Amino acid sequence: MTVIAAADGSALGNPGPAGWAWYIDQDRWACGGWPHGTNNQGELTAVLDLLRQTAGHDDELLIYCDSVYVINSVTKWLPGWKRKGWRKGDGKPVLNVEIMKQLDQALQGRRVRFEWVKGHSGHPLNEEADRLANGAAVAFSKGGRPDPGPGFGAGASGQVTDSTPSVAQPSGGAAPTVQDDLFADEPEPTDEERVIALERSLLSDEVRGDPAAVAALLHPDFCEIGRSGRLWTRPELLAHVAPLAEPATLEVLSVSRVAPQAILLLWRSAGDEATDGSSSVLRSSLWVRAGGDWVQRFHQGTREPIV
Repeated sequence: MTVIAAADGSALGNPGPAGWAWYIDQDRWACGGWPHGTNNQGELTAVLDLLRQTAGHDDELLIYCDSVYVINSVTKWLPGWKRKGWRKGDGKPVLNVEIMKQLDQALQGRRVRFEWVKGHSGHPLNEEADRLANGAAVAFSKGGRPDPGPGFGAGASGQVTDSTPSVAQPSGGAAPTVQDDLFADEPEPTDEERVIALERSLLSDEVRGDPAAVAALLHPDFCEIGRSGRLWTRPELLAHVAPLAEPATLEVLSVSRVAPQAILLLWRSAGDEATDGSSSVLRSSLWVRAGGDWVQRFHQGTREPIV
């Protein structure tokens, strides 16, 4: 028998409030997070927690991940890093070495396969893991904690891992210790990558269902020209924002820095808009850095004609 699961991570701002999750079915899932982290950190933690909670089971484990970095780290690079004393080919220390060591230990004697799945493509397990991870990140952004979930149930410890990044368990069964610098050496995403991640978060149900979370991503002078041609002010948009009727996709067309503190993102969305007869909507979003983080200053959507 093969246990099939998806693992994912999410970060609002990437880095920012972060969450992780793994999902098998409605009775077997778990999530957690911490106040500051990245998508990759979340996905690594999700994989480690899944391995720990399924420890002691002989079934093969198939894990779907949408991060090539995570899959390559575990399946390609980790054995070589270990042989070289946890150093890369150029002699530099391996990034995230502590969690890599824990993953190496958790994989010992296990039958585990990893498969890549494109994120936000409708894969049911990946979508659930993404939803839970994003919800955990939103919870931490508000100073709270998410429901950790039922866990695997019959795992070796029978307990659900705490909502903090997974670290080695001390002897005696004590609670896990949080290491604030566990991921300190992971490369920071570029500004362009952060803007794309923020744009994606504005499509999620967790953010759109919370006007305060949306407001945190909008400039005080934000305005939008909708696909119908209507001009929306920030207060008007916040009064009407809600989860989308159908999931929407984000296809990046271009992303460019138009000023030192301004990035223009051109993208195509498809999903809920398809009901109006158009195949998709072309969108432009202007993001500016204000107070140390990126916020959306202007957005416009235009129906793309069917040809």
